Amino acid sequence: MEFKPSEQEQPISSQQEYGAMSRSIFILMLFLTCFTGGVAMAEAKTGASLGTKGNGQGRYAHLTTADSVRDIVEHPAFKSFSQLILPTEQDTRYLDTPLSNVRSLMPYHGHVNPDTVVGALNRMIDDVNDGKAVFYDFYAEQQKRDDPAKENTGLFFYGGEKGAPFAIVCPGGGFSYVGSLHEGFPLALEISKKKYNAFVIRYRIGSQQKATEDLAAAITYIFENAEALGVSTAGYSLWGGSAGARMVGNIAFSGVAAYKGDDLPKPSTAVIAYTGQSSFSEDFPPTFMTTSANDGIANVLSVDRRVKNLREAGVEVEYRRYRTAGHGFGLGTGTDAEGWLDLAVQFWEKHLNPSISH
Repeated sequence: MEFKPSEQEQPISSQQEYGAMSRSIFILMLFLTCFTGGVAMAEAKTGASLGTKGNGQGRYAHLTTADSVRDIVEHPAFKSFSQLILPTEQDTRYLDTPLSNVRSLMPYHGHVNPDTVVGALNRMIDDVNDGKAVFYDFYAEQQKRDDPAKENTGLFFYGGEKGAPFAIVCPGGGFSYVGSLHEGFPLALEISKKKYNAFVIRYRIGSQQKATEDLAAAITYIFENAEALGVSTAGYSLWGGSAGARMVGNIAFSGVAAYKGDDLPKPSTAVIAYTGQSSFSEDFPPTFMTTSANDGIANVLSVDRRVKNLREAGVEVEYRRYRTAGHGFGLGTGTDAEGWLDLAVQFWEKHLNPSISH
């Protein structure tokens, strides 16, 4: 038997989910400017790009916290996709913001650590220097021509061990921005350090439905190109924070095909952080959930209730309820939530295909 969300927990607007935030936040969330273009792309069998690689010539320099947002946008290692690293696409006012104040780009997120952000970006620079692909288009060119908003999508890749299972990390941002700098790249980096392959999705903002369709398209793309990507599709996991956790919850509840993807298995594990979404069912995947009691956006009682409902439906749930980490804590560095990602990986490992070794 399935239990559908109550009316108030159906897919909702950013203002409903984030009513505790002031309207002034939305005024700040305009679009960051796209400066760069053009990239040589190989064609995958889906017709989409099979990755943007460095040319292996020279060594691109690392970023530092003394650099600015402009230095990300104009960095040669990120040519053609740099604007998709940022929370939004076209707001020149942020270009001179120092990375030491990168938290100002992500008002829904807390405990943003500039050194952590820069470290995760520098891992991508290192990969480009080594001639590795770090960015993939999961929509074909014709799909993007039919819907220009799909230009603002893609997958960032943090490779682990070749042939190891993959995770897709879905950052939050109230569907008004995508907080990959804090809630995507740093998580993917840590997952890759554990030898797993990690992708960070850049999805269309403004619509939970379209964002989840992007996630379904990304899963489909990875399955279709798994051999070329060097990943195993067995036992994959989906990770999401806040709005991104809603996307994960939608796939966990309804499946990939329900959001215009292929008829593919649900993830072996759903990792869901700080969201008030309430959907659950008996066939929901094993779920790791985390939140903080002092979260001012996602009501902790809603999270408690969902955990209870999932467990009563027979779903295995590991729940880590912290006290003072607030909302959007990412890795939780410097908070009482620090270390939660290690626990989530261990939970995922319990539900991997036992024949997989890495």
